Amino acid sequence: MTEASRRFTAREAIGLLTAAFTDLPVPAGAHRPDGPLSWQGYDASRARAADRTGEEESVVCGTGTVGTTPAVLISFEFGFLGGSLGERTGDRLEAAYTYARAHRLPVVSLVATGGSRMQEGMRALVQLQRVARQSALTRAARLPQVAVLRDPTTGGGWATLGAGADVILALPGAQVGFAGSRVRPPDADPAAYTARAQLAAGAVDAVVPEQELPGTLALWLRLLSHPSADPVPPPPALAGTALPDTGWQAVHNARSPQRPRAQAYLDAYFAERAPISGDRCGGTDDGMLCGVGVRAEDGRVVAYAAQAGTATRPAGYRTAARLIRLADRLRIPVLTLVDTLGAANDAEAERQGAGAAIADLFGAVAAAETPVTTLLIGEGGSGGALALAAPDNTWATPDSYFSVIAPELAAAILKRPPQEVRATADQLRIRPQDLVDLGVVRGIVQPVRHPE
Repeated sequence: MTEASRRFTAREAIGLLTAAFTDLPVPAGAHRPDGPLSWQGYDASRARAADRTGEEESVVCGTGTVGTTPAVLISFEFGFLGGSLGERTGDRLEAAYTYARAHRLPVVSLVATGGSRMQEGMRALVQLQRVARQSALTRAARLPQVAVLRDPTTGGGWATLGAGADVILALPGAQVGFAGSRVRPPDADPAAYTARAQLAAGAVDAVVPEQELPGTLALWLRLLSHPSADPVPPPPALAGTALPDTGWQAVHNARSPQRPRAQAYLDAYFAERAPISGDRCGGTDDGMLCGVGVRAEDGRVVAYAAQAGTATRPAGYRTAARLIRLADRLRIPVLTLVDTLGAANDAEAERQGAGAAIADLFGAVAAAETPVTTLLIGEGGSGGALALAAPDNTWATPDSYFSVIAPELAAAILKRPPQEVRATADQLRIRPQDLVDLGVVRGIVQPVRHPE
């Protein structure tokens, strides 16, 4: 069943988010009859578009408060020449980004566009470079950018303001893709050019129903606008498991079906949270949970990347690296939860660049200036687990273990018979208390003890 999407005017889209909107001043620009190409009838087309929409250009730019956060809002008017980008559009976008940096405001783009304006030729297309420059300057200023994809979002608007945002939300049923409907191959599957398809491909963080958009966007702006310089403490253990006597017992505890998983730790640690999804390279991994939330105990904003106990896919590592770099730029502390037997090692994982993805995550953690706190909550299998761990601020629960490789695989590599797996586990010194002695983890967290 195909989702339907309501097409909003630029101001209707703004009205979903804020009741108090103030237009930014329109930059002055020289008028050339029929544009830079002297395209016959272009001025008349613009005049008809203005009469039809009540707007003088394809974007409306201004300021408004979304939830509790003031922001610069950029909203496309698709009724004005298909929401296309021309030189005057570029003038307005540049002015909006400049205002956002001058006043330290996040930028929200409500995108609905068919791409660059044919009647202005290459003078229209180079506006994409101009927009990309403004986005880069805003990113360097450590200000968040959030995009909301309306119907349709195609061409250069998708490839700049849309796909270039820090967080990308889409309305159900929106057409989303670089190729617009009139320029695709005749045999192209239209289902590939939808918000849902882009979510599945890791290019969109969430598809949000219209009625939920104001609250979701307000939460994201609040989360991304609260920097903090201090590291956060690790969560307490959720199970009262005693420390293991042997290495194999540590493995047994970590693999127990009753052991709390990442979802339980996140639910206990955060009062509310908003997830991101996808690696922006065509992939997702349900076994890597990433996002930003509000810590229940003190209201601090914390980013998180948590392994959910499965073999982590390359897309999972790339998504975690994206999350950590975003948090680092916005100065949001990070919590990571380690729980994986190891990286996925099937042929498809290799084709998807497993080694490069793990290396990228190692690099993101190593380069992060924002504080990173790690809790080992289950299995810590080899480099596929270590890539997510903070070098100097990793903790462990009593029902966890960390190993250079799983004991069974270590025994196989050493050409030992299966009956020596348990002894190998002891020799590897993988128990939580061993990890403390070895200096691999700082300490072992315990459950919160409530007074009787």
